[in-house]
Amino acid sequence: MDLTYALTPFFAWLVTGVTKFAVNCIRERRLAFDLIGYGGMPSNHSAIVSSVAAMVALREGLDHPAFGVAVGVAFVVMLDANSLRRQIGRHAERINALNLHVGVEHTILRERMGHSKLEILAGIAVGIVSALVLNSVSYILVF
Repeated sequence: MDLTYALTPFFAWLVTGVTKFAVNCIRERRLAFDLIGYGGMPSNHSAIVSSVAAMVALREGLDHPAFGVAVGVAFVVMLDANSLRRQIGRHAERINALNLHVGVEHTILRERMGHSKLEILAGIAVGIVSALVLNSVSYILVF
């Protein structure tokens, strides 16, 4: 049984999460556990879906129907990360500012949502590299 298709997105998620935490810690100059979550560099969602698409391309080929499905899902996820989720973050900023101005006490909404194009591209790069690494290692370790 080939577990590479299941391990690849998990590996991409792990690499991206560690990278994102390191980037946040360097930017903030502290252990930034409070910044774990949606948004940031690189995009976790983009890394996961692009790792699957890359693994299908490596194993099955670019002309395989599963590659088309994987690319389609990847585009939907990445467009959502760049448009809808970024707008949610902008709305949260405005709502927080409005409530602060009016003096309403409420739970502060998380403003850091979605991803920039650069964060998405970095996620794609992590996903592709993750697939390349696991594809190479899987032949040695025989998953």
